Amino acid sequence: MMTLVLTAAPAGLRGDLTKWLVEISPGVFVGDPGARIRDRLWARTVQLCRDGRAILVFSSDNEQGLEFKVHNHDWQPVDLDGITLLLRPAAPSARPSRTTWSTARAQRRSRRPGWAAPGS
Repeated sequence: MMTLVLTAAPAGLRGDLTKWLVEISPGVFVGDPGARIRDRLWARTVQLCRDGRAILVFSSDNEQGLEFKVHNHDWQPVDLDGITLLLRPAAPSARPSRTTWSTARAQRRSRRPGWAAPGS
């Protein structure tokens, strides 16, 4: 059994895949071809889906019972002690990194006993 999810794929590729798989939702294909056909479908998907993204999930003889392949996707499969997980990159921090302290902080520090004024 395999599931192939496409994003921003050309219409010709979707038509090609419907020869072997069933499109259950726009861009989501499901089917049970053999390993040779699955590998050829994936090669065709990578060839035609240059700017788009694709994720292939298929059954396999391992502890999880499935494997992943990705093309131009943010999530990457990572093997951790025999279990494949999809690594999602960390979102960029919403707060910009601080390069200097504010002038108000410097003024407050200068008023404290035992602290020297900035620039003195």
